[in-house]
Amino acid sequence: MIQSQEYVVLLIIMRDNSIITVVRQKQAILFDLFHTLTRVESSWSAGPSTSEILGVSEEAWNEQVMEKYRERLTGQITDPVLIIRKMAHSIDPAIPEDVIKKAVGKRIKRFYSALVNIPQETRQVLTTLKSMNKKIGLISNADVTEIIGWKRSGVTHLFDCVVFSCWAGCVKPEPKIYNICMEELSVKPSHCLFVGDGGSRELEGAKSLGITTVMITGVISEIWPDKIDGRKQYAAYVIERLNELVT
Repeated sequence: MIQSQEYVVLLIIMRDNSIITVVRQKQAILFDLFHTLTRVESSWSAGPSTSEILGVSEEAWNEQVMEKYRERLTGQITDPVLIIRKMAHSIDPAIPEDVIKKAVGKRIKRFYSALVNIPQETRQVLTTLKSMNKKIGLISNADVTEIIGWKRSGVTHLFDCVVFSCWAGCVKPEPKIYNICMEELSVKPSHCLFVGDGGSRELEGAKSLGITTVMITGVISEIWPDKIDGRKQYAAYVIERLNELVT
């Protein structure tokens, strides 16, 4: 007969549904890249943002980046100037070419900086997950100009699978991009955890496939705090910092 103290301990273990416990149970951890594994956006690099250089509102620019112009994200268009020109002229056709080229250079530099300066916390968490024998995947919506610095990020060796939308020809939240990663890792959706800030409806897409979802709020609480509540509804768990997955 189980003693009362042992019974209480058993109940605690059975009811323990913390994020750390769930991480231990899963075979694979899938990550978003920007705003999930990178630093806060304000630290990416000094100087004006792309929208400021172009002279357009941040809201209008973010709409182009996050919601429109699928061709750049699926790799159908790879010329940096053409990518920025098309988005910029969708907002204001009068933006001159010299301004567009200046914005291109600055944008490439910002994303390069974000990748070559991956936070130490990110490295530590990924390393810890590898020591736990977890398969680690990356699924990111990105055009070719945004991932130029990826090979110099210092974390590429920690991933068992990397799927950029511009390589795969599909984007989050489409099922295909998640399935490409899971097939390469040889895991089922129920054995995966997806961690992301929720942009591009990525949590919704992962959840629809039966993947357990985790929303990380650390970066977007700074830049888009108003978006948190809308994205949280698709998250099984919400964390502020990446190290909450392992500590």
